[in-house]
Amino acid sequence: MDDKIIRLQQILDNSRYTVALCGSGMMEEGGFIGIKKQDKAYDIEQKYGYCSDEMYTTAFYNARPELFFRFYRNEILNFPPELTASGPAMAELEKNGHLHCVITSNIYDIPRRGGCEHVINLHGTIYDNLCPRCKKEYSLEYVKSSKTKVPLCEKCNIPVRPLVSLFGEMVDSQRMTKTTEEIAKADALLLLGTSTGSEVFSHYIKYFTGRWLVIIHNKKHYLDNQASMVILDYPKNVLPLLQ
Repeated sequence: MDDKIIRLQQILDNSRYTVALCGSGMMEEGGFIGIKKQDKAYDIEQKYGYCSDEMYTTAFYNARPELFFRFYRNEILNFPPELTASGPAMAELEKNGHLHCVITSNIYDIPRRGGCEHVINLHGTIYDNLCPRCKKEYSLEYVKSSKTKVPLCEKCNIPVRPLVSLFGEMVDSQRMTKTTEEIAKADALLLLGTSTGSEVFSHYIKYFTGRWLVIIHNKKHYLDNQASMVILDYPKNVLPLLQ
């Protein structure tokens, strides 16, 4: 591990522009269990009578808002991942000029909450909520603690819309464009808690033409040999060792 840390530090020192992609492993290291995980998915279906693939959709939000928000509050909002050492470590790398952009697929805004400033939240965040009609913004606390089962716009009296990408929705085109632009200009690309075979990131990784592709993930993947370096560990155990 020590040799790999030294080599990774050298890569960051020599990279003119470094981008990090943060995947589901960044939530798992904080104790989060994804709603698609087999045991979790089974529990959800037993509890609500629908599977998460059905409920975490725009169609369900529109047709069954009361059940959607019961599920959304209980399974998405009430059990967020704990913040780990990864966020502050990335913020320190950013401060030192060794990390220039963080792109994340998680909706809990982990990098920004850890102190990072240059962040692209591909799938939005739980902290952004909007009335679809008048566009008034609402806080996370408003959605969590609404006196009604469905959080309603105070002006329009219609359900507030969490600005997260639900299953089956297209990612915001501006975020997609910015993501490809950032990856295309990177000398070093860090895959943190994800791999080149990621369902979310594989489309974007093909735009990388830089020198160093580094994977820091606790799970092996058969495509790992495409990387310049692989460290099989949680990012929270690696990133704080860098400067």
